[in-house]
Amino acid sequence: MNKPTTLLALLASGICSLSLAQALPPEVDAALSRAKVPREAVSLLVIEADGRTAPRLSHRALVPMNPASVMKLVTTYAALDLLGPAYTWQTPVYLGGPVRDGTLQGDLYIQGRGDPKLVAERLWLLLRRVQGLGIQKIAGDIVLDRSAFAIDDTDPGSFDGEPLRPYNATPDAFLVNFKSLVMTFVPDTGNNLARIQYEPPLGGVQLPASVPLSGGACNDYRATLQGDFNDATRVRFGGSFPAACGERVWPVAYVDPASYSARAVEGLWREMGGQLVGRVRDGRLPTAPGKTLKPVFEMSSPSLAEVVRDVNKYSNNIMAQHVLLSLSLPVRPAIGANPLPEQAPASTQASREVLLRWWKDRFGSDDLPVLDNGAGLSRDGRISAQALGRLLQTAYRSPLMPELMASLPISGIDGTLKRSKAQSQGTAHLKTGSLRDVTAVAGYVLANSGKRYIMVAMANHANAGAMRPAFDALQDWVVRDN
Repeated sequence: MNKPTTLLALLASGICSLSLAQALPPEVDAALSRAKVPREAVSLLVIEADGRTAPRLSHRALVPMNPASVMKLVTTYAALDLLGPAYTWQTPVYLGGPVRDGTLQGDLYIQGRGDPKLVAERLWLLLRRVQGLGIQKIAGDIVLDRSAFAIDDTDPGSFDGEPLRPYNATPDAFLVNFKSLVMTFVPDTGNNLARIQYEPPLGGVQLPASVPLSGGACNDYRATLQGDFNDATRVRFGGSFPAACGERVWPVAYVDPASYSARAVEGLWREMGGQLVGRVRDGRLPTAPGKTLKPVFEMSSPSLAEVVRDVNKYSNNIMAQHVLLSLSLPVRPAIGANPLPEQAPASTQASREVLLRWWKDRFGSDDLPVLDNGAGLSRDGRISAQALGRLLQTAYRSPLMPELMASLPISGIDGTLKRSKAQSQGTAHLKTGSLRDVTAVAGYVLANSGKRYIMVAMANHANAGAMRPAFDALQDWVVRDN
C-alpha cells in the first residue's frame, strides 16, 4: 500500500496517526508560552466524537504520555463493558453457631468481596441487619475474611511520602470507609471549644472529644490544630481550632491500615450497643467437610455505574483500583478465551491481563496502554492521545455512552472541574488528571455548532501544573468551531 492510500485510510478511520505536530491554535500556543511548557512536552487531540472526519487538531497524538488520573477512563469503561453498569459487589455475612436469647453462640463471619463503597453508614446498616437477626451479643469473634484480593503489602507513603493522605490508601477486599478517619470540627463558642465527631469510631483508639477554640483568621486550620496521628492507639491535638473556620471536615488515612477494618467494626458494633466476648480478627470461612456455611444475608453495594461516577467525578484512586481488581474476582463472569482459574483471588496483575485482552479485542494490539494500578496514581502509566481518542469514540457509539459521559466532571459545575476557568462553562465533560510534572484532561466537548468533539490534552513537564489555562483555552477553542 502506498503512502497516500495509507493516509486516506487513517483519515477515514477518524484518528490521524501522523507523528508530525500540527500548528496549535494561537490562544493555546500563547498559554503554553505563559506556562513555560514547550510544545514538545504536550500531546493534543481534537476530533469529532462520531469519527466521521479528520481531526481538527492532532499534535504529537501518537506519543505515549503519563496521563495521571485520566487513566481511570480506561479502567472504568472497560469495567462497564465487561461487567455491565448494573454489576454490584456483595458482602455476605455468616453465623458460626445458633442464636439463643440474643447471643450468637459462635463466631460472626463477614466476607469482603471488594465492595469499593462500604463507607461508615453502610457498615452501620450491615451491623444493624446483624442485630435484626436477634443478635445483641457475640460469644465468639467477629471474623473478617479478606481473601478475595491478593494484595502485596505496600507502604502507603511509597508514592509521594504522604502516608496519611486518603488518596494513598491501598485496596482491601473488606475496605471500610477508604481506611480513613473522618473528623468533623464544630465550634461551640459558648464553651470556647470545638467539638469533634469521628466517623467511624475506632475500637481501642483514644479520640479526644474536643479542642480549644482560638481567634484570628481561619487560614490553615489543620496546621493550627497540630494533629498527631502517628500513634495507632491515640489521636492527639497540640493546638486549637480557629472559630472563624466554622464547621470543617478533615479526613485522614489511619496510620495502621492493616488494623483499620477490625477497629472500625469493633468501634461501631460497641457504639450500637452490641457486646463482643471475643475480638475482631482476620480469618477465613470454615472449609472443613460438613462445616460449609451459607450466608444469612448479603449486603449489596451501589451499582458499578454509580461507583464509576464517584471514581471519575472525584478521581477516587482506591475505588478505581477496586474496579480494576474486580475484573479478576473469582465471582466474575468468564471473560475472554482464557479465563483465570475460578478460585484464584483477584490481583492487579491478573486484572491487567484481563483488561489488556479486552483492549486487544476492541482496539487491536498496537498502541497498548501501560496500566499499572488502573487509577493513574503512578509514574509508570502511559497512553497516547490517539489511544484515548479511540476509546472515547468507541464509548460514544456504544450503549454505555450515557453512563460514561455522566460520570465525568462538568466544566465549571462539579467534581474536579468545579473551579474551571474556561469561558465555555458547562459545555465539557472531562476527566482530569494531575501529578507532579503531569497535567491532563480527556473527554467530550459540545461545540456551538451542536457537534460533539473528543478532546484529549496531556502535558508531561516540570511546569505541567501551570497548564490549566492552556487546557481551558483549548476547550474554548473547541467550542468555537464555526
